[in-house]
Amino acid sequence: MLAFLQVLSSGIAIGCVYGLVALSFVLIFKATQTVSFMQGDLLMLGGFAGLALHLAAGWPLMLSALAAVLALALLGAGLERAVLRRTIGQPHLVAVLLTFGLGMMMRGGVASVPAAAQDMYRLPFAADTLELGPLVLAASHLWVIGATMVLALLLAAFFRHTRAGIALRACAEDARSAALMGVPVARMHTLAWALGAGLAAVAGLLLAPITFVHLNMGFIALKAFPAAVLGGLTSLPGALAGGVFLGVAEALAGLALPEGAKDVVPYVLLMAALLLFPTGLAGGRGGGDGR
Repeated sequence: MLAFLQVLSSGIAIGCVYGLVALSFVLIFKATQTVSFMQGDLLMLGGFAGLALHLAAGWPLMLSALAAVLALALLGAGLERAVLRRTIGQPHLVAVLLTFGLGMMMRGGVASVPAAAQDMYRLPFAADTLELGPLVLAASHLWVIGATMVLALLLAAFFRHTRAGIALRACAEDARSAALMGVPVARMHTLAWALGAGLAAVAGLLLAPITFVHLNMGFIALKAFPAAVLGGLTSLPGALAGGVFLGVAEALAGLALPEGAKDVVPYVLLMAALLLFPTGLAGGRGGGDGR
């Protein structure tokens, strides 16, 4: 039972990271109808940005993390203004290939730094372990779970109680009608890309205490995308729940199945879910406020 609880906490923690990356996919898709394939590279870049500010610049850890998230959000907004806005009205494949190419450029830029390409680093957001009687849990897992819950509440409040959040919801529901009502659709697209990049950076920083910061950490987006698809690419809570579900399923599979089999589990579950629910588990529904 103790081993099961430890594996379960690990699965929930990594599932929270999956869910945050899935949220970034869904947020961008709902607002712009574009699937961004640079989210994993933004995640990796966010981890390295926080690491550089903390170790190289000597900033406090939490200040480094906040600055890294803000920097990635500004990068996302800048890329939308300078590059991605030109894909509006073009076939969807143009935006997909463009985001993929931008992600490769980010990865290549980080790989050009020898210290980043060759080593792995850890950001100590939490102590190593937490003892609860006979149960010993990784403090980093609890940190990730708690931070994800706080972030989810903040996002819900943003979409329900702020003018920008309500405008973004309106744009996600029907951009043309929102424009007729005075909503600045172009600005909302910029905001969506900024939030998507910022969420990816948060996921990278939360992943840092678990898997360390390294060049290939962005590959986790390949497992987060199925979580977004399970939610139908339209539901923010569905994306987060899908991420946690996949993380727990993967962890339990690692406990019960031969080594290496757990990496296949997210894709098997995705295929099964799409065969049974072609529009996703959320049934293709979901408002910008998280429904």
